[in-house]
Amino acid sequence: YKRLVSVKTRSETSNRTDNSQEKQIAAKMCKGLAALPATCLRSAKDMKHRLGFLLPKTEAWIDYISVSARKEKTGTAHRLSWDEVKEWNESLHKLITHKHGRVVFAEFLRSEYSEENIRFWLECEEFKSCKPSAKLALKAKKVFDEYIAVDAPKEVNLESHIREKTKKIIPDPTSSCFNEAQNKIYILMEKDSYPRFLKSKIYLDLLSQTQARGHSKSKDQMSLSSHPQRLRA
Repeated sequence: YKRLVSVKTRSETSNRTDNSQEKQIAAKMCKGLAALPATCLRSAKDMKHRLGFLLPKTEAWIDYISVSARKEKTGTAHRLSWDEVKEWNESLHKLITHKHGRVVFAEFLRSEYSEENIRFWLECEEFKSCKPSAKLALKAKKVFDEYIAVDAPKEVNLESHIREKTKKIIPDPTSSCFNEAQNKIYILMEKDSYPRFLKSKIYLDLLSQTQARGHSKSKDQMSLSSHPQRLRA
């Protein structure tokens, strides 16, 4: 009887430990886009709740982009067009400099467990805009410790000589101190992740649906132009 109780106790303890570990892992992974720089992805927190843990259906992207994209001056909704999505196919630069393109690409990288690359690239872009100040060295050290240092929480794949060279600049940084490391990660994404993204279901579905929506809109406009009485009504 004592042996049975002992085995049962160990089993319950093990289950509690496993559940706790699963919750910790889920909590870390569910951070997702919310950890991206606020100035680059202002809607990331909303994205996390809207899209959930795994990649969403393409309809969720369509709805999110249609609702969240606003023209700053008029305040009217901007619907992502097929032409815009098609342009993402031209270069990685066009993809990640488009505010909705980089959101979709970041989520794609999250599905491949390599989201630290786009996070680091965006952090470097934000760092370049920082004005020289006494806090610049602290900001530089934070970026280095988070992405470049050996065993960093979000360590990116850099050669040791780039890591060491960047480390020497951190105590007295300039706005361009991460340029070499950033360019290296950009090339890595361009040659590795970007080609896969263009073949991914999330991109192809988004491309297909925006094209279909464009055709539907054109048909509606043709119908109205051929029946002017509808416009007057």
